[in-house]
Amino acid sequence: MSTKQVPWFERISYSLTDTASNLVFQVVTTYLLFYYTDSIGMSAAAVGTLFLIARVIDAFDSPFFGIMIDKTNTRWGKSRPWFLWLALPFSVIAVLTFSVPDISPSGQIVYAYVTYILLGILYAGINLPVTSILPSLSSDPQERTVIGTIRVLFAMVGTIAVTTFTLPIVHKLGQGNDAKGFTWTMIIFASIAFVLFINAFFNTKERVVSASSQKSLPVKEGMKAIKGNWPWAIMLFINFIFWVANIMKTQTTTYYFTYKIERPDLIPMVMGLNLVMILTLVIVPSLTKKLGKRNIMIFGLIVSIIGQLIMFMGDQASSITLLITGSVVVSLGGGFAGGLLFIMIVDTVDYGEWKTGVRAQGLLTASSSFGVKFGMGIGGALSAWMLGLSGYKAGAVQTASALRAIELNFIWIPIVCYVLAITALLFYTLDKDESQMLADLKARNNIAL
Repeated sequence: MSTKQVPWFERISYSLTDTASNLVFQVVTTYLLFYYTDSIGMSAAAVGTLFLIARVIDAFDSPFFGIMIDKTNTRWGKSRPWFLWLALPFSVIAVLTFSVPDISPSGQIVYAYVTYILLGILYAGINLPVTSILPSLSSDPQERTVIGTIRVLFAMVGTIAVTTFTLPIVHKLGQGNDAKGFTWTMIIFASIAFVLFINAFFNTKERVVSASSQKSLPVKEGMKAIKGNWPWAIMLFINFIFWVANIMKTQTTTYYFTYKIERPDLIPMVMGLNLVMILTLVIVPSLTKKLGKRNIMIFGLIVSIIGQLIMFMGDQASSITLLITGSVVVSLGGGFAGGLLFIMIVDTVDYGEWKTGVRAQGLLTASSSFGVKFGMGIGGALSAWMLGLSGYKAGAVQTASALRAIELNFIWIPIVCYVLAITALLFYTLDKDESQMLADLKARNNIAL
């Protein structure tokens, strides 16, 4: 079969892995801090330290799983079997993370450390293959962009389900006990995630192989694919800084609209506005074909900055209309930028093989998971610490310093991160080399592009 066209049922089965990931991931990024502080009663500062320590550990688990994927050599492929092996453990630990028992405060902290760290490790193990399998689905860069776009669209399904239905389900099933409501909500989402990962195992195929990918790859050999791979280094940084911005803003959304705007009823709608990303996602493949991935990502980040500024003006003018408009603009920009992150990471796998002859797709794409999780950890820790140092008190009327901390998290720090990402992208030149790189790899590996 040609590696150029992937069947639609396989495209969808693959893309549903990101629906599965987001059904858990988005609940964690959006509500875990709020669950710990307002439902369980933990201090924001203690939670911030937890988030940071968990991400220090994640600095090792993502590369570890990347190396393990490169060493995996089964009849199912290198990446695909991990969906089967980790679907159940991941779903179970996700439920336990949102099931903090009614014990002593110190016992709750210990429980949170154990479950949250385990969840992070298992997330790396099952989510990294979602990216590492992509170069094995097709060797054609345009087909990868199409598949990647479909993946992000289905990721949005998970995101929208979480942002739209989480709080209503929590309130409905909790019956006044939000801690209980979060547990039942995660049981629902994690069960669906389990089914979708198993579906991906049975309905995807690793059909693209090169001489270096048909064997277990030693760590020392895999490291060669990193040497001189500047596109990979740049994308590692951008993944990190993008997710610092994302987690600080997302994690603070509930606080921002509850305490700063004093309209908690707007939270489901504002979060549901991520749906408008679909409008930009569907045109990403055609635009990147004409203008290049780097240029489209830069454009998306600029649009997101404009949206952030519109939201700030809406806050200052007490205009809900401007706040909603800004949210829409940010989401449109996010469709351009966020949709290309992991696709551009996959391109660096080809670049590494082109330059060194070593195809280390597990190790290189581990940077995607590493960037996400380390960005989540730093962003999550910073936002929690800022709340703690500002004098934030759960359920109380907030001080001016607490409100300023919430605003910094929600508006200004994301803007700074987007500017840093744009600056890094100015040094990304892989788009210019792509045609020659693919032609050389085709000749070297005899792959039908």
